[in-house]
Amino acid sequence: MTTIAWDDFMKVELRVGRIIQAEPFPEARKPAYKLLLDFGPEVGQRKSSAQITGLYTPDSLLGKLVVAVVNFPPKQIGSFMSECLVTGFHNEQGDVALCVPDQSVPLGTRLL
Repeated sequence: MTTIAWDDFMKVELRVGRIIQAEPFPEARKPAYKLLLDFGPEVGQRKSSAQITGLYTPDSLLGKLVVAVVNFPPKQIGSFMSECLVTGFHNEQGDVALCVPDQSVPLGTRLL
């Protein structure tokens, strides 16, 4: 494991967003969803592609609070421009479980 300085960690904008739209992304190389997230008034809405089809359906994602990196540059994924990175952890089967706050917090709240 590489040790980083506090200043390095502070460069990463990990914020809470709410999934407001989720739909299949059939053009993706690996199974994925197209997500639209609301990060509140400071950050606004951002799009993301997420390979989370193993544990979630589009309907189960609506309204879910998630933690995402919002200060990466946009990334073209096929015909879709991803504007943030939704975070998660691989389980024993290789499926991604989303990183979520266990209590309600305001949209856009930064992880510290």
